[in-house]
Amino acid sequence: MRRDSLFDVLPDGLPPGRLITPEQSRRADPVLWVSDEPLPDAGRQWARLFALHKRTGLCPLLLDTLRGEPGRPWHDGELDPPLPVSAIDMLAAEGVLRRFWDSVVPEPAEGDEDPEPSGPWPGLAPPGEPDRDPDTVAAEFAACLGSSRHWLLGLVPAARGADTVTLCGWTGPLNHTNHTQEISAILRSWEERFGARVVSVGFDTLQVSVAAPPETEEHAHQVATEHLAFCPDNIWQGCGDFEIYADGLVDEESWSFWWD
Repeated sequence: MRRDSLFDVLPDGLPPGRLITPEQSRRADPVLWVSDEPLPDAGRQWARLFALHKRTGLCPLLLDTLRGEPGRPWHDGELDPPLPVSAIDMLAAEGVLRRFWDSVVPEPAEGDEDPEPSGPWPGLAPPGEPDRDPDTVAAEFAACLGSSRHWLLGLVPAARGADTVTLCGWTGPLNHTNHTQEISAILRSWEERFGARVVSVGFDTLQVSVAAPPETEEHAHQVATEHLAFCPDNIWQGCGDFEIYADGLVDEESWSFWWD
């Protein structure tokens, strides 16, 4: 019998859940499965399903909702029609980051001694040096998140975690970019350079585990320039200081992002 969808045979042991189709989509195909309720064991379930990914083709996500509106975005289908993987394949992370950088970082003013970043795009940070298995770090981070609160559990048909946000039609970075495939292109590069794994996605938030974080202040500064281009709200509406933010990346095995 021909298998029409990876959702035709869901993994055993799932809690009650439902298939989600983007509200505005003309296609009837679902883009993800989501549990009906936040789960006390979501972190453990994430690790179990993550280990099964190569067999099932389904990437797990811990899913958060908009505060005070538990249906948004997942159960309400507040998602864009998904794009194909080819929309990500055609992008290079450095080109995307360069465009983002040029849109958020000013040219230096004459005589300006402000230590905040300015000027042309400095290029990609060099890769980190992983001391531990990236998948193990991801499972530990999921367990940590799961122990702190209940999460919805999601499953997205995808070959890699970086692609999930595009393939499910997520619109979290809407005020920074309308093209979520650009986010996926950068996440792919972080998977390869820093052993990053997408673990949780919220209405406008994203959290990844990092197996090869920067180990020196210089390297952390280079990585922070990518974060600034990727999610400027993280810094300007977070700690408000680039140097403090960069220092916080040294040996940090998870990165969290929020778009206003």
